[in-house]
Amino acid sequence: MNNCEIGTVTEFYMTPFSTSRINEILIFTGFLFMYFLAVVGNLIIIALVCVTPHLHTPMYFFLCNLSSVDVIYVSNILPKMLATILTEDKTISFHNCMIQLTFFLFCADSELYILTSMAYDRYVAICSPLHYSLIMTWKVCFILAASYVILSAMNSIMFSLLTSALSFCSSHTINHFFCEILPLMALSSSDTKTMKIIISLEDVFIVLLSFMFILMSYVRIIFTILKIRSSKGQLKAFSSCSSHLITVLLFFGPSIFTYLKPESEDSMELDNILSIFYVAVVPMLNPFVYSLRNKEVLGAARKMASVIWNRITLLGKK
Repeated sequence: MNNCEIGTVTEFYMTPFSTSRINEILIFTGFLFMYFLAVVGNLIIIALVCVTPHLHTPMYFFLCNLSSVDVIYVSNILPKMLATILTEDKTISFHNCMIQLTFFLFCADSELYILTSMAYDRYVAICSPLHYSLIMTWKVCFILAASYVILSAMNSIMFSLLTSALSFCSSHTINHFFCEILPLMALSSSDTKTMKIIISLEDVFIVLLSFMFILMSYVRIIFTILKIRSSKGQLKAFSSCSSHLITVLLFFGPSIFTYLKPESEDSMELDNILSIFYVAVVPMLNPFVYSLRNKEVLGAARKMASVIWNRITLLGKK
């Protein structure tokens, strides 16, 4: 233990990228582009699902939830990082850091639960198609949604409170581009063994079990698809879940590696790269993955674009 008083720190100093000013401007441009694509793309997905009646199904309900979380995800982290690069003001207040950490954990947990729910939805749709409408009712969908919102909120608040109770005496410099729990724990002068144990238990019982559930669901799905006699039926069944499988691999791969790899001083830069991947790249790619590989979404997008264009044309004539 140490003699440092809890709560003495009022702000942190972030050092996300150790590079030249020119490279920082290039990084700023790249992240601004990713942020724009992530927000616009996910808002388009939300709008399409809301206004298109034939997309009012459990599959697209969870997709709409995923897009909503992705918008919050990138908006919680990227604007502050962009402002930091632009203004060169690398400070963040203690309270804003805890708020950012809370929303980050909430979105990360929610995305995990949403992807697991989507895997269950695809499993029922392909392996038990005759019972799909009986199993995946709107009541079940809303219960699942309410459950992962509550669980994610409780978990994020718990870890934020635990982190806010830590002491930060030796240094206030976060070698990261946002307030993430592992860099903050590494920075703390308090004993973080209990938090590390809790995080390890969560990694095993929540992250890995969710990933194993998704993996087992897809093993059953693949075996079921292989039993379909027509190649056209196989292609249709596989295309209905291929987008979700790509998103799962993009999200779980970097996340599991980040939290389960051994700690070392040399891994900080790698942590930054992996974090960029799952807080910026994945939310940016999700709309493209689900739209470019989905005929229903593409059809709804073309129809919406046609309606908007016709209205613009009519207004122009007036």
